[in-house]
This record gives sequence, C-alpha cells and structure tokens, in this order.
Amino acid sequence: MPQDPLSEKLRLKLVERVRGVFNDVEGGEQPVPVSDEALFEKDSPIRLVHADIVGMMVGGIRGLLLQMLHPHALQGVLDHSNFRADMHGRLRRTARFIAVTTFGHRDDAMAAIERVNRIHAKVGGTLPDGAPYEATNPRTLAWVHVAEATSFLAGYLRHVRPDMPGSEQDEYYRQFAVIARALGADPVPLDRREAEALFRELRGDLQTSPAAREVAQLVLTQKPEGSPSAVQAMLGAEAVALLPPFARSMLGLERPGLASIPARAATWGMGRTLRWAFRQG
Repeated sequence: MPQDPLSEKLRLKLVERVRGVFNDVEGGEQPVPVSDEALFEKDSPIRLVHADIVGMMVGGIRGLLLQMLHPHALQGVLDHSNFRADMHGRLRRTARFIAVTTFGHRDDAMAAIERVNRIHAKVGGTLPDGAPYEATNPRTLAWVHVAEATSFLAGYLRHVRPDMPGSEQDEYYRQFAVIARALGADPVPLDRREAEALFRELRGDLQTSPAAREVAQLVLTQKPEGSPSAVQAMLGAEAVALLPPFARSMLGLERPGLASIPARAATWGMGRTLRWAFRQG
C-alpha cells in the first residue's frame, strides 16, 4: 500500500526532531548506525528494550534518580561533572553510550566501554564525612548498573510490553551483564531474581542528603533542547511513579496521584507515535 506523502513527510520531520534531541547535529554528530556485528543479536531482548525511546527516557530518569542516592555515585557527579550547566549534554552522552554498546559494531562498543573505563580511572575524591571514594569501585558500579537495568526494563514493561515473558526479561539481564562486567561492576545480576536480591542488598549503601534531593529536582526540571517542557514533565512524572516508595521518600518526592493519569495516557500515546515514526513494531 503506497505511503501517503503528507504522512511520510510528518514522519520524517518527527524522526529528524527526535534525533536532534539525542545527537549534536550542529556539531556534525550522526545517529549510531545499527550493525549486524553488534554485541547482541537483532531482535534480542536488550535491543528491543533499548530501542524504545519513551520507555528508555522514563527508565533513564528513574535510574538516574536511584543512582544519586548512592553517596559515591553522587559525589562523583558533584566533583567531576558540569551537569548543572550541561544536563542535556549528559543526557546525550549517556544515550549515545547505550546506543553504541547495544546496536553499534562490537569494536565500537568495546572502544566506548574502554573510554568510560579510562574516565572512571581518574574519578575519585573524598566524601563529606572524609571517607575516600573511587568511580572504579565494583560495588558502586554494581548499584549504577542494577539501577539502570531495573529502570530500563520497568519503563519497557509499563509502556511497551507488559506481557513480556519472564524468560526474555531474564535474558535481558544476562545480556546487559556483558556491558556491566566490562565496566567493572561486581556483582552483576543475571536474571530477575538476582536483580531483585542485589537491589535489596545494595539498598543498605544508599543515603539521603540535600545534594541528592537537589540533583533530583534538577533532573526532573531539565528542559532538553528541542523537547517541549510539557514532555519532560510528563516523562518525569512517570519516572517518579515507577520509583520504589523508599526512594521517593529519600528524595523528598511524592507519588503522582490522580493527576498523573492523563500524563501516563499522553506518555503512552507519545510512545506509540514514536514507534510509528521509527517504524518499530
């Protein structure tokens, strides 16, 4: 069936706008090309989860909020990042790392991981209580990973495929573990049961603080270039709704009430539109 010219024009315009949010187009950056020689096979769980823009954005916000509750991860961001002035740049760099390691050629994926490892090797300092911290700490990296993995999967289950079989969810964790181990995380969960157990164990390392609450507010009020502020508010509300109650309490956030229902419906609709635009099933 021939494509309606107006519909196709709108589709391409939407794709261009979304790519502009995630890529530094003015600087000549192009979307990551999908490779048949990636670390993971086509249509495998990790590629399906990481391909959905809305699920990943909601999950990404949730994951970042959880990560900031770890004092070592938080201090590393405070001491070695210009996130306050360049939150959008941080978003782009994180999204590109996920794209390269999931969809790019395996050589490019491993090169990206090595770059991150070199950066982490230089990140360290002292916590407010005088204790030292290092970004290469395997246990800290384990929390960063499990916060991301559980969040990305939660966003996908909520907005794309709530009936995703348990076996595929377990495979998602096994696949994502390849990247986490290469980054130095230990321990790393290989299925849902291990992820839940590790999440409970590492919860004991978390701390609330004014700095964590400040970063949470910055994350939830950021306005990425090219993205309407209403969209960010909608995604943020969904991310907060997906947080465990203890995390919302530690970050001084309230669970969205009945007012969040329109936001969830709008988020679902936006996800459906983007999957159409990028021609995903």
